[in-house]
Amino acid sequence: MIDKNFTYAIVGASNNKDKYGYKVLHDLIDAGYNTIPINPKETKILNLETYPSISDYEGVIDVVVFVVPPVVTEKVLEEALLLGISKVWMQPGSESEKAINFCNKHKISYIYNACIMLNKK
Repeated sequence: MIDKNFTYAIVGASNNKDKYGYKVLHDLIDAGYNTIPINPKETKILNLETYPSISDYEGVIDVVVFVVPPVVTEKVLEEALLLGISKVWMQPGSESEKAINFCNKHKISYIYNACIMLNKK
């Protein structure tokens, strides 16, 4: 699921350097990945245009990376399904049994309980 040709939407991206939403986004950018920050409260993060939701981005999103509480993950998964996004990465703490069951039911490939920053190539 880690591929430099993919576009990664980082749900929970942040301008706060202490938050994992910032750290994940920054790390993926530094490693050369195409990233799209998603945060309804920001307009730019790390000089990238930031979108309020994955639906607001007009390009193709290959993987949604969640760095948010499980209740937000569960809501955005429904949006991802409607957009035809079939790959998600739930950072530790963003997953839930409900989110995992949703992915299984709708044949969405997922990774959880693993940090994307430690698994990129």
